[in-house]
Amino acid sequence: MIKIENLSYSFPQKDLYHNISFTLEEGQHCAFIGTSGSGKSTLVNILMDPEQYMFDGKLDISPNCRIGYVSQFSKLDDTKEITVSEYIGEEFMKLQNEITSICTEMETSSDIDTLLEKYQQALDAFQAIDGDNFESNMNKQLSLADLDKQENLTVSQLSGGEFKLVQVIKEMLTQPDLIIMDEPDVFLDFENLNSLKNLINSHKGTLLVITHNRYLLNHCFNKIIHLENKLLQEFDGRYIDYNFTLLQKKIELQELAVADTEEIKRNEIIINNLRSLATTHTEAARGKSLKARKKIQERLIARRIQAPFVDIKQPDIHFTVGSELKDETVLKVSDYSVAFDEMLLENVNFEIKSNEKVALIGPNGTGKTTLLREIYKNDQDSIEIKENVKTAFLSQLQGEMLNESETVLDEFFGLGFKTYEEISSYLSTFAFDESVLHQKIGALSGGEKNILQLAKISAGKADLLLLDEPTSHLDTYSQLALEKAIGDYKGSVLMISHDFYSIVNCADYVLIIDDKTIRKMSMRKFRQMIYARHFDKDYLELEQKKKTVETKIELALKNTDFELAKVLSEELETIIQLL
Repeated sequence: MIKIENLSYSFPQKDLYHNISFTLEEGQHCAFIGTSGSGKSTLVNILMDPEQYMFDGKLDISPNCRIGYVSQFSKLDDTKEITVSEYIGEEFMKLQNEITSICTEMETSSDIDTLLEKYQQALDAFQAIDGDNFESNMNKQLSLADLDKQENLTVSQLSGGEFKLVQVIKEMLTQPDLIIMDEPDVFLDFENLNSLKNLINSHKGTLLVITHNRYLLNHCFNKIIHLENKLLQEFDGRYIDYNFTLLQKKIELQELAVADTEEIKRNEIIINNLRSLATTHTEAARGKSLKARKKIQERLIARRIQAPFVDIKQPDIHFTVGSELKDETVLKVSDYSVAFDEMLLENVNFEIKSNEKVALIGPNGTGKTTLLREIYKNDQDSIEIKENVKTAFLSQLQGEMLNESETVLDEFFGLGFKTYEEISSYLSTFAFDESVLHQKIGALSGGEKNILQLAKISAGKADLLLLDEPTSHLDTYSQLALEKAIGDYKGSVLMISHDFYSIVNCADYVLIIDDKTIRKMSMRKFRQMIYARHFDKDYLELEQKKKTVETKIELALKNTDFELAKVLSEELETIIQLL
């Protein structure tokens, strides 16, 4: 369906791809992954409108290939007076009305041939979306997404997550040859995420989905395209198997690297001896030997460099506190209520102690973000933050905490950094290249903006972190780095998240919104609740075993115990087969 060969493309300040190639065949469900800012969305834009881009290489798309698209940005305003069924069925109703109009015109027109041609075109388009069964198909999809009760609501009454699912259903029902989705999972609560999983898995057509969501990656796709360090590789199979092949490659390359390092040291001694001899003896043979040895050394050094898909630059996210508190209440919420058109939260009470990491969870549209913002503002009697406790806020509306018209450099000069070198060194630990410093923040990817917010928070030395969907837009490597940073942090965290993995890996307990109030739930009960609804009974145990073995492999690699790493990788392969 799509074939790319040796495609290269650059921005004025950044090279994105170098001779990348891949194919996408009919019926494949393909996940498109890669670090933030690697150019995934740009490549999607090239596929959708190649005439707008000056690229090198070859792009073949099947003639008459219809491409549907679901953006990562939801837009509700334009459709606020339309019902859900009217919004989904816009194309269906348009074609139905067009066919009726042509038939009416035929009754009085003498130009029947022209009208017959128009009629056939409209009928072909109607049949392409299975028009005769459209309403039945729509009802099935709404039921699959658990949205059948929302069919007659106006679109403006939907939560953001529900509207994203409706967008996906609308695109699927128009039955294009290929549907491209750009991070369709962002900000979906777990119930809506599970509905998205069901929609993806039931779809018979071809999908190309940019996603960093580990739940979708583990359960939805039969092909992986990975864009990293200007290069691309494709893998036919599950994401979990792809990750395993990368780990095996890492073991192999690190073992070679250790052997090569020893060989490089020995070769360096020989080169130094030959160089010394060449300065005191003028024989041509000695000069040739020196040149030959240098070439051998260059090959060894080049081989020692890890492959771009294994040696991924992961940000070193880290948070420090202004003052370490011990077993003290840093935040107390008493009888808090909030309402817009209707009551969202009523008489909410909870407190968070120093060093506690807490996840705030609940369906889309239940007041979580409003509560977090009001805690940050700290201007209500119902919210009490301990004196001298410094707070920091990460917003899912990235322009709220970042000046998108400024360069990255300007943003950090405003934080008190004194020199260019100081800023460059600091941001390099967050995996930002020097070239990024001069870019406008508005031109960065969503993931890069979130990492930038985290870098600002890290520089501020806050005691209480208020994080609103911090893993949204982050690639999987950055998600893991963030989880580690939260685990190592000595302060308190209140985090809104719909990412099951981040909650399980970071939180001491959860605060769950239930019937307009908030109640505390242990992690054990939270796991039981989620797994009972969405996973097989053995999945949790296998996931835990998998993580334990992966940690042991990383430790073995750190200690250069490659034989142990290989034995453990066989154990890991057995667990993956069960998953």
